[in-house]
Amino acid sequence: QVQLIESGGGLVQTGGSLRLSCEASGRTFSTHTMGWVRQAPGKERELVAYISRTYGSFVTTDSVKGRFTISRDNAKNTVYLQMNSLKPEDTAVYFCAAKNEDYRTLGNDWDYKYWGQGTQVTVSS
Repeated sequence: QVQLIESGGGLVQTGGSLRLSCEASGRTFSTHTMGWVRQAPGKERELVAYISRTYGSFVTTDSVKGRFTISRDNAKNTVYLQMNSLKPEDTAVYFCAAKNEDYRTLGNDWDYKYWGQGTQVTVSS
């Protein structure tokens, strides 16, 4: 069973930065695609970014392109989401998620199988 633990959320001012971390158990990075999904109050889940061991990393949400970067440290079995130039609309619970790696479904945002508990990111206006 894959277990994911997020950390790094908090309260920041507009324009500030945060780095979210997701520590994964087992062989997550060798067998899974890792993603960051956020959900703001009253809004649907939104896949922000994902990273594949084979095919690289991708930022999915247009509004965060150029501001957010996903990366991984395989030695630490950890995936990161670096968030810069934060805006109030980035306020959400951010979840780390994982799914079996399949090149045919890499970009899908609905089929993540494993989820962390989430970490709150709040950006003040």
